Amino acid sequence: MTTSKSSRPWWQRGPLWERISASLLGAGLVMLMQPWSMTLFSYSFTVVLTGVVLFSIAVKLPQD
Repeated sequence: MTTSKSSRPWWQRGPLWERISASLLGAGLVMLMQPWSMTLFSYSFTVVLTGVVLFSIAVKLPQD
């Protein structure tokens, strides 16, 4: 049975999940290292942790 990408369930592994989690990790690191805003610095750990959790989940999702 062939399925198109648009009919693929949202919980299957794809490049979108990994892209989102890597972007969150990168944004969190930038927020952590910037010297201008204390608010961004305070949320940086939460953003990095969310990215790590999402990446850990994304690599365990089934590909097919």
